[in-house]
Amino acid sequence: MADDDPDQLVVRKTLIESFGHEVVVAESPSEALRELERSTPGLVIMDLRFPNAAGRPDSREGMALIRRIREAGYRLPVLVLSGWPEDLYGEPEEQMVSRIMVKPVGMRVLLEAIEALTSVSAPSRNLP
Repeated sequence: MADDDPDQLVVRKTLIESFGHEVVVAESPSEALRELERSTPGLVIMDLRFPNAAGRPDSREGMALIRRIREAGYRLPVLVLSGWPEDLYGEPEEQMVSRIMVKPVGMRVLLEAIEALTSVSAPSRNLP
């Protein structure tokens, strides 16, 4: 799970784990990519806006993460949780994600989405 808000990460991690899921957190796109290389997750849950080089929230950072995930060959579901989904709508990266949910997302709805996305596909990566 990738989000630049550590409080949101802790809350979501705790609640999702209480329903039997293992959760690894990342506070930046680069950290999320490192975690993907270390493990084989069944799903990526991510925010869209992360701080850019100037320190400002920027949806282009999240879209770059989506592209990097796909360019690296990861075929796992990607769930985007964002307060600004319109930044993603109509962009090529929209077609690279499995689901977009508008924050705030209720925990029951999020858990239903997690179950639906993880039951459909097993984690995989196309290796050269």
